[in-house]
Amino acid sequence: MDGSVTVITNPTVSVRVTSTVSSFEVNRRFNRGITIAEFKSKLEMIVGTPAAFMDLELFSTSDKLLQKLDDNEALLGSYPVDDDCRIHVTDRSGTQSGEFTDLSKVEKFEISDEAYEKRADSIRNFKKNMKLGRFNEETRAKQEEALAKKEEEEKAAAEAIAVGNRCKVQVPGQPTKIGTVMFVGTADFKPGYWVGVKYDEPLGKNDGSVNGKRYFECEPKYGAFVKPLSVTVGDFPEEDYGLDEM
Repeated sequence: MDGSVTVITNPTVSVRVTSTVSSFEVNRRFNRGITIAEFKSKLEMIVGTPAAFMDLELFSTSDKLLQKLDDNEALLGSYPVDDDCRIHVTDRSGTQSGEFTDLSKVEKFEISDEAYEKRADSIRNFKKNMKLGRFNEETRAKQEEALAKKEEEEKAAAEAIAVGNRCKVQVPGQPTKIGTVMFVGTADFKPGYWVGVKYDEPLGKNDGSVNGKRYFECEPKYGAFVKPLSVTVGDFPEEDYGLDEM
């Protein structure tokens, strides 16, 4: 043996790439045998900056500035570039930071409703031709008929309920609740007929007011508004929980 030492260097290196035109950091692997000019051409595809307007700086794995990569003829491997080092690209073309990531600066295509209505290749026109959704007159007529029928049923149910009635409230997916009717009629918070109920237990959602408007008085969490079809009036005495017993 001649006692010589052979140093084997990985022909490629993985670096982090950042730039002044983007807030993103990307990881890429490059061949150490390419020139800085070739390296810039590859970076152009990553950061969007023209190679001729790039200034490159090399940072260590701990983000300490090491030196500039300013010799276009030098090989990338001739610089102390190790895995996980950072290459920072400064754009001298005048591109503003965030220009490629800030969507608020992207010019958007806008069209008036009248012009859109005249287009033959629009989704709206496709739905019309295929009679889908609200453009299906038969389906829409059935929906309107079902809605009108339900409104009539709710009105009739509301007319059979009076303030002061004891009632049972049964809403799908919720436990049955017992209480006293405190309000019947239309309200500002949603269309249609509503019944305001003061429950015997704190199983409600409010104190008889919604959005600052009071419809009846009760303790917090004892009040609720339900649709008339969910209310059954009758002789539902208050539960005696034995609170007076010793």
